[in-house]
Amino acid sequence: MKLIIQIPCYNEEKTLPIVLQGLPRHVEGFTSVEWLLIDDGCTDNTVRVAREHGVDHFVHFRKNRGLAKGFIAGLDQCLKLGADVIVNTDADNQYKSEDIPKLVKPILEGHADIVVGSRPIDEIEHFSLVKKVLQKVGSRIVRIVSNTKVKDTTSGFRAMSRDAAMRMNVFNEYTYTLETVIQAGQKNLAIISIPIGTNDYLRPSRLMSSIPSYLRKSVATIVRIFVVYKSFRFFMSIGVVVFMLGVLIGLRFLFHLLSGNGDGHIQSLILASVLLGAGFQVILVAFISDLLSVNRRLLEDIQYRLKKLEQRRR
Repeated sequence: MKLIIQIPCYNEEKTLPIVLQGLPRHVEGFTSVEWLLIDDGCTDNTVRVAREHGVDHFVHFRKNRGLAKGFIAGLDQCLKLGADVIVNTDADNQYKSEDIPKLVKPILEGHADIVVGSRPIDEIEHFSLVKKVLQKVGSRIVRIVSNTKVKDTTSGFRAMSRDAAMRMNVFNEYTYTLETVIQAGQKNLAIISIPIGTNDYLRPSRLMSSIPSYLRKSVATIVRIFVVYKSFRFFMSIGVVVFMLGVLIGLRFLFHLLSGNGDGHIQSLILASVLLGAGFQVILVAFISDLLSVNRRLLEDIQYRLKKLEQRRR
């Protein structure tokens, strides 16, 4: 059994040594533990520092592509290297490396495909009250959409089996955390969360430059994910609401018409016609998007089968 710990990095020469000094080289249940660094277009000495501290494998990007792209590229490389279990951790030393054995244990025991480390959000001092609230609200929304029970959906400290890694796709360019949880729920993968600890604050988050920016990007990410993975419900809900508004306004016009006052309410008839037409068209979009989602699932299944064949050939 091989465990590979991957670390997405973008100019982390100061904090990376602290992370690498704490990473394990031996974990119970594995015959080998290797480290992989994702060089997301680093312009400092991150790669040199990684080599000096014994990192085994690298994925290099010539320019910064973002956390989501780096995460998926790391998974692909780990699969090519024969990983049975993959652990993802951050280079800012946010997560405690001593929790890695606890993180992989449910996978080794066959209880889970993906394990997400749940941080004690209320106890993290450098998180503002607004950020704590946003974290909790965002996690709750993702739990509803994904039909999972993951408490901390934005946590990047997670472990996954080889089979689960082969099923992962990320379309969002901002972050992988929310989308992978929703995918796990959609694909009926066994995903659980376990409590973990966090280290002292070393540097500001690069995903959150400001509260408004974080809120805007997070809301856009959740809406986009909802459209991609719950497209029928999304468009059908909008279509039904718009159509029913048209019906109500139309009934209002009929009431006035039958009462002999229809001439003064012609605007209601026009508005009702527009809403009925728009609602009907959105409902049609819901069915078309559902057909597209079926095709996407078929393509993902083909991709998964091809990856399994590639693994067997290796």
